[in-house]
Amino acid sequence: MTANECARPERIDAIGSAPRTVSIIATPDECAALATRFGLRAVEELSANLRLWRDASGIIAEGQVCARVVQACVVTDESVAVAVEEPIAVRFVATEALASAADEIELTADALDTISYDGATIDLGEAVAETMALALDPFPRGPAAAAALAAAGIASEDSTGPFGALAALRDKMKG
Repeated sequence: MTANECARPERIDAIGSAPRTVSIIATPDECAALATRFGLRAVEELSANLRLWRDASGIIAEGQVCARVVQACVVTDESVAVAVEEPIAVRFVATEALASAADEIELTADALDTISYDGATIDLGEAVAETMALALDPFPRGPAAAAALAAAGIASEDSTGPFGALAALRDKMKG
C-alpha cells in the first residue's frame, strides 16, 4: 500500500476476536488530497462504517464505503457527480505469514481481498480509499456524451455491437 492521505491506523494488539465498530469520515483536506491522487475533480465526502475483528486467518474488516465524488466525462469533459455505495470485506495478514503461505491458493466464493501489513498497525483508511477508487467507472460519461459522440459521427455501442446488424436489418424490414 502507498502512503494514504486519509490514514486511519489501528493498533493490531488492540483488535480482539469480538467484532467492534469503526467509523471513518474523511476531512475536507483528506478528500482534496484523495481527489488529486485518484485524478478526480473532487471527493466531496468519504466515509465508512466497518466491523473489525481478529480470527485465525488474520484481521477482518467488513462494512460499507460511501462517497460522493465528481469525475470528468471522458467524452465532453463535463463534471459527472457519482455516488458510491460499496461493500468492503478485507483480510489483513502479516507480511511474514503471507510469505510462508503456499504458492497456490484456492479461492472460494467467500474469499476476502488480502492486504499485507508490517509492524504494529493496519491502515483502515487506505483500504477505504482504495475501495472507493475501485468502485468508480474508469470511463464515466455525462448526460451529453451520447449526443456529442453522435454529432462527431461516432456510432453508438448499440449499433455496432453483435446485435447491431440484426437491429439494422429489422429496421429495414419495417420500413
